[in-house]
Parts: sequence; C-alpha cells; structure tokens
Amino acid sequence: MEMHSEVTENSAPISLGISACLLGQNVRYDGGHQHDRFLTDTLGRYVNWVPVCPEVECGLPVPREAMRLVGTADAPRLVTISTKKDLTRQMLSWARRRVGELESDDLCGFIFKSKSPSSGMERVKVYSEENGIPAHNGVGMFARAFMEHFPLLPCEEEGRLHDPVLRENFIERIFVYRRWRETIVAGSRAGTVVDFHTRHKLLILSHSTTHYREMGRLVAQGKVLQTAEGRSRYQTLLMEALALKATVKKQVNVLQHMMGYFKTMLSPDEKQEMLEVIEQYRREYVPLIVPVTLINHYVRKYGEPYLAQQYYLNPHPLELKLRNHV
Repeated sequence: MEMHSEVTENSAPISLGISACLLGQNVRYDGGHQHDRFLTDTLGRYVNWVPVCPEVECGLPVPREAMRLVGTADAPRLVTISTKKDLTRQMLSWARRRVGELESDDLCGFIFKSKSPSSGMERVKVYSEENGIPAHNGVGMFARAFMEHFPLLPCEEEGRLHDPVLRENFIERIFVYRRWRETIVAGSRAGTVVDFHTRHKLLILSHSTTHYREMGRLVAQGKVLQTAEGRSRYQTLLMEALALKATVKKQVNVLQHMMGYFKTMLSPDEKQEMLEVIEQYRREYVPLIVPVTLINHYVRKYGEPYLAQQYYLNPHPLELKLRNHV
C-alpha cells in the first residue's frame, strides 16, 4: 500500500512571516542581528520567509536609540530610553497598515523576536510610569496588531522554539494550516472538507478530545460545511485544538486507538512488541518517533487503508526530527 507523504523539498514552500533580524539582517537598534540558524538552515528548506522589521519599516534608522514599552500592558506607549521620544503613534499607524498588506502574502504563521517592544509575543517588559519598575506582562506593538488581525494564525517566538515540544507544535500547526488553506482553495464542496477532516482525525485527537468530538459533530451535519460560516467555525475549532499541547497521555491514547485497527492482523509477538513500545514511550524512555515508526511499518505490511491516510503518522518532514525528543 502506498502511504501519503508529507511535504518534500520539492513542494511549494510555506509562507511564514518573521522578524527580519532572525534571518541575519542587520536591523537591530545597535546595527546587529539575531540570526537563528535553525530557522534559516533547517526550517528554511520548507519555508518562504516574509521578513518584517517594525522599527525600520515605520521609518526609524539603523542604528537608533533603544526604546521600551511604558505605562500599562493593555495600552503601553513606545518611548525611547534616553530622549523619551514617544513613538507610539508612528508605530501603531504603520502596524495597522502593514498587517493589511500582509494579507496578500498568504501567511501560514509568524515567528517573532522575543522581548522586543515592537515584536515580542509575550512577557515583554512594560515599565511603570510611577517608579520605572518593569513588569513582564507586555506584548510588542506590532505583534499585538498582527495577532489581533490574524487571530487564528500560528505564532511563536524564536526563544520558545528552542523548546522541542513547542517547536513541534508550531511546525505541525503551520503545515496543517497550509493544507487547510489548500482545501478551501480547492473548492467549497463539503466533501473536500470531509476528506480533510478524515485525514486529520487522529492528529486532532492527539491534542483535544473535546474539539475532536465537536468537530466530528460539525462534519456530520454535512451541509454546514458548504457555507462560509460553517467552514469558518471548523477552522476556528481546528486551530484552537492544535494550539493545545499534545501530551504523552494524549499520544498514548491515539497509539492505543491505532492498535485497534490491527487486532485481527498482528501476531502475538507483534502485538506484544507494540504494547511494550507504547509503554516505553509512556514512561518517556523512548521518543514518539519509535512507536510511530513501528505503526507505520505495520500499516505498510498489512495494508491498513484508514491509517495509511492519517497525517498523524507523517505530519511534517521527517528531516526536521520533531518527534525525536523524549
């Protein structure tokens, strides 16, 4: 049996927005950069980068005076540190225009520069007007505008992507989002969405049983998915589900669920081996790639048609090694 294969290097790349300094562009306030080699050298093989530097694009020079957020987390001002120049209006005016322009780039996500007063996604320092003490509860001005304009797009910071679990979750989401977008472009027929849902069932289940059930009920209604409102509801549930962490417990549930498809096929030794490998994964002795590889082997050996089409078994390029961590 021929199993579906996820993206190869010859596939059309995914469009991702990114803070320009992470690509090695010398746009930082001090004239430097924050080049991230994983993003450019590894993930970059599958991505078309759309670089954005809010501070330069809104009209500030390189190098420039450092700035920070001042006031409250809900409505901070962007102020230079030494001269106290207020750049809030300049930044917000540009950001509102820029997010509109980015609609034409068909982005499937964005990677922000952490801690930046313009691009930080979370925990950015906001300095008190009264005593100058910072609270780590802010969001960069451009990042906030972007996430409000594109509430369902996967977003991350380069710092958080050093965490293997967060890295896998983000990259899985951008590949799913791209497939969803291609499904919608292919046509508004309910069958197209039903096929998408069928192939992603186990992937969704590995993130949220609640969303899995609600999405199943929505798909079962059929005609609902022929409307823009129905497809919008499905997309919201899909991205909400995938944003939830796929824990070891949830993964074990999916692995055991897949075993059920082989109950009349596996020999006693094969069944025992599968149970042992799942248990080793549950105890975090081996990474997820181990039981998944074994199941992929059985899918090919026994020609199991339903599992062969499940993106859970091949959600992203193997070369990224996203399931190799324990």
